[in-house]
Amino acid sequence: MFRLVALLSGFIFGMGMMVSGMVNPAKVIGFLDVFGQWDPSLAFVMGGALLIFVPGYFLAIRQQQQPILADQFCLPQTRKIDKKLISGALLFGIGWGLAGLCPGPAVTAIGSGALPISLFVISMLVGMRLVNLFNTSSNRTVAAER
Repeated sequence: MFRLVALLSGFIFGMGMMVSGMVNPAKVIGFLDVFGQWDPSLAFVMGGALLIFVPGYFLAIRQQQQPILADQFCLPQTRKIDKKLISGALLFGIGWGLAGLCPGPAVTAIGSGALPISLFVISMLVGMRLVNLFNTSSNRTVAAER
């Protein structure tokens, strides 16, 4: 049941990305170009998503002891703003601004077969792997120093 709900959720998410235009890099770059010919339409997409998410999130957290299809909620354990968070946010923002894509819409758009989107997703996966390798080796170094 969990996998079916995950598949359905991913399908709905992907359809929303396509209908809203978030898989179109030109539309995203138009949204990010606040000092040029700014396209505010994606602000409405994000606002609409927040109007649904925020009340649902707080309702679920307050009303339920655990999720319907999982043993527990997977919530962040810290609210600390550190170098890792800031550098990740900067990298994400720079990538989004340069490519006009972020991971969700990029994975959705890979079905288009467009070479730039495929290269973006491949680069994203390589970057994720490198970060994972770096974090693993950093953790080993810290453990060895103890």
